[in-house]
Amino acid sequence: MSSKKERIGVILICVISALSTVLIFMYEPIEQDPTYHLFVDQRAFFGIPNFFNVASNIPFLFVGIFGLYWLKALAHKKHKPEVMLSYAILFIGIGLVALGSSYYHLWPGNETLVWDRLPMTIAFMALCSVIAGEFISTRYGKSLLFTLLIFGFFSVIYWHYTETQGSGDLRLYALVQFLPLLLAPVILLCFKPSFTLSSGYWLLMGAYILAKLLEEYDAEIFNIMPWISGHSLKHLAAAFGVFLLIQSYINRKSA
Repeated sequence: MSSKKERIGVILICVISALSTVLIFMYEPIEQDPTYHLFVDQRAFFGIPNFFNVASNIPFLFVGIFGLYWLKALAHKKHKPEVMLSYAILFIGIGLVALGSSYYHLWPGNETLVWDRLPMTIAFMALCSVIAGEFISTRYGKSLLFTLLIFGFFSVIYWHYTETQGSGDLRLYALVQFLPLLLAPVILLCFKPSFTLSSGYWLLMGAYILAKLLEEYDAEIFNIMPWISGHSLKHLAAAFGVFLLIQSYINRKSA
């Protein structure tokens, strides 16, 4: 039987999801701001344009491989087999972020931005499945995985299609990117964890919020520290958040 706290959690998840969906669709379609592609640090090195925005994606590849190594070496005591696929897709998605984001930053534009966003949605949606599997139920997490992946994939394809039709619409993608940030704290606070060290998820969320702030203040940071921009630091902060999460996975125990 679920506890009172878990029942409150279920209600909050439903209310936040419904309100977020209604509120975002009260707005007109959101087009991609063309100035988004105008990053302040456009320096080229070794013949690579936008070198630091490209190179700062390399840590995503390393942490993705690190996560898969942890998964391969994992003893059966420390995981729930039902969500193993979610873990694997999470780390594969993170590794693909390195490739997709590097490709985008070589030639920034809407056409290449698709390949930046697709791997991110894979990672976001797989992470949601992992959290649901660890905190709510393994069956729920497993059943959510492919539904979430399809929705995340569709949100990017839909945005790209609407851009090609002259009226871009980012609303679905905005839900994919930001709704998990609202729901994850509810799940972490209201449901019983399967493992210790759930602080890894809080550290990841903190790193992600920091990354978004660094992205927002790209030019201002570069003006203060002309050797690196806010956007390059964004990549490093997000990858470090994933590293902290994997460290918590390595050190945790069954709750």
